[in-house]
Amino acid sequence: MLEKKAIQYEKAVLIGVVNTNQNEDKVNEYLDELEFLTYTAGGEVQKRFTQRVEVPNPKTYIGSGKMEEVQRYVKENEIGSVIFDDELSPAQQNNIEKLLRCKILDRTSLILDIFAQRAQTSYARTQVELAQYEYLLPRLTGLWTHLERQRGGIGMRGPGETEIETDRRIVRDRIALLKRKLSKIDRQMETQRGNRGALVRVALVGYTNVGKSTLMNVISKSDVFAENKLFATLDTTVRKVVIGNLPFLLSDTVGFIRKLPTQLVESFKSTLDEVREADLLLHVVDISHPNFEEHIDSVNNILDEIKSANKKTIMVFNKIDQYQPETIDEDDLVTERTKAHFTIEDWKNTWFNKIGDRALFISALNKQNLDEFRKRVYDEVRDIHVTRFPYNNFLYPEHLDQY
Repeated sequence: MLEKKAIQYEKAVLIGVVNTNQNEDKVNEYLDELEFLTYTAGGEVQKRFTQRVEVPNPKTYIGSGKMEEVQRYVKENEIGSVIFDDELSPAQQNNIEKLLRCKILDRTSLILDIFAQRAQTSYARTQVELAQYEYLLPRLTGLWTHLERQRGGIGMRGPGETEIETDRRIVRDRIALLKRKLSKIDRQMETQRGNRGALVRVALVGYTNVGKSTLMNVISKSDVFAENKLFATLDTTVRKVVIGNLPFLLSDTVGFIRKLPTQLVESFKSTLDEVREADLLLHVVDISHPNFEEHIDSVNNILDEIKSANKKTIMVFNKIDQYQPETIDEDDLVTERTKAHFTIEDWKNTWFNKIGDRALFISALNKQNLDEFRKRVYDEVRDIHVTRFPYNNFLYPEHLDQY
């Protein structure tokens, strides 16, 4: 299921819907992210389709008129994949495939595909395979249409249903096997974490592609894989870092994303044990992204899901070198000033004030403000360490001349 193949960019179209939960601007933003996901997976987006529907069509998700429009475009342009921004039901996916006669994906299956490409270690591959099988299980019905199961009646009962049940049993057995395998690896990793001694543990968390791995490389002088694509990091990397004379453990974890598939949250919960057991979280945010506030909310929701929302946290606003606020001409009396026009100084005077000295502004790539970052991390780690080992207080001065 997880064999690696050479990536060939294939033509794709994206489909999103406007409803009471998401307006047109929100849909366009989600489709921007979906296009980046498609590019990361090896696809090239040719066109986007959006439709305003209050309730998705139970058969084809979008209306019949819009479906005919998509059908014509797919046929005329030899499109290989049609990707929906929301999760499709097994019946919807099956019906749409019959109409469009090409690959039909939703956001969940696209993210699973990217994870399958990115998984390097046996542990990550096992987690992704488990998520894939759990996604596949309810969708087995449509895979056996060639076995006459639709034609019931005396003398006409084909082997389709038997094949489906056999497949379901195989998949369930495989899921049980993978869960046992992960449980065994989890126990081994728990032993490893226990053997690390009493060093303070710090974890990098944040939305995908915000620069966590780049920051990890700069701080720990290591060579963790970093790339300007989504989900470049799947395997948790742990490095021993020393600032001044104070050692601690720094871990780089998998990035989060909006509408993260439930199957992945479940199968990667063991990977996120590094977050659960951390003494300090460094929540990295890409401040150059126009919707970074929503990214913060998404990460906080997942942290809440894994019971880590109340941990001591420092907000690290990264990529300040790429931040470009929109400007308003002096003679422009019509345009209203919005958050898009805020400078970083303006942002500091908003809800950032509540964070106080727990907000840092850096550029990991250009190494801007890293001395301030190191000092802040040193102070936090020192407080945790001295609280845990009061007799070590004299070893680590409150202020160092050089971080």
